[in-house]
Amino acid sequence: MGIPTGDDPREVDARAVRHAFGRAAATYDDAAVLQREVSKRMGSRLDVVKLTPLSVLEAGCGTGDALAALALRYPAARIVALDIAMPMLSAARARGAGRRSLLQRLLPWRDAGAATAPRFVCGDIGALPFGAAAFELVWSNLALQWMNDLPQALAELHRVLQVDGLLTFTTFGPDTLREIRAAFAKVDGYTHTNRFADMHDIGDMLVHAGYADPVIDMETVTLTYGDARALLQELKQIGATNATQGRSRGLMGRARLQRVLGALEAMAHEGRIPATFEVIYGHAWKAPATHTPEGLPIVRFGTRR
Repeated sequence: MGIPTGDDPREVDARAVRHAFGRAAATYDDAAVLQREVSKRMGSRLDVVKLTPLSVLEAGCGTGDALAALALRYPAARIVALDIAMPMLSAARARGAGRRSLLQRLLPWRDAGAATAPRFVCGDIGALPFGAAAFELVWSNLALQWMNDLPQALAELHRVLQVDGLLTFTTFGPDTLREIRAAFAKVDGYTHTNRFADMHDIGDMLVHAGYADPVIDMETVTLTYGDARALLQELKQIGATNATQGRSRGLMGRARLQRVLGALEAMAHEGRIPATFEVIYGHAWKAPATHTPEGLPIVRFGTRR
């Protein structure tokens, strides 16, 4: 999660995040409609990328929904799936074992054994438990918004990439869950959503971390719900509960909940309550280093032909 970077009450409590996602492992797949759709759109962007990696890191794998698509796209790759919540990793491992078992039954002549099985690691994107230059591709879908120190997380992902390797990611921008913020602002003075980075700031962070040719773009996705409780319940089911440092530490209480629900219901259009998500897509390459760790320029000599 990274260490707190200041006094911003929107920074997250890493232990609360880990607990929320661990508790949501059993309900995540039923509610993660947006996460699956963004993952598909993210994957389609790799269609135009000329890269055949032999080592792939999924940073923030959740229940492992993307692992099959990554394995199908890069069948020769060694895939490592990382998540901060152990119950999520257990769900991802069970899902992967089920898929391999099905493949063996359907295609008994094909080797679907341990050699092609992903490796599962419990760890923090902000302090990755891998050596330098361990991967040719890093994939991270809707996980970076949980990082308090996003520049540090991007630097860590850069560290574990090989030269000419690719980072591809999605995260949420500042307009995300603006309805939730507006509804709670009418009720209390606590924080209720994370601090979401602007896409232009993320581009600057990538350059500062040493990435080359960053490409960043954004789209707004609006989900709608039949009632306000369904919106709040879905966020809980995927683990996206309020884990900010500035959250209330007590129970919400029935009266306050009713006021929040009423504020959300007042935003309904044609009987549906909107929830806005600003989805940021990005990718960038790891170029050869131009300076030593001490800041000295690196001069490369080649042979002319």
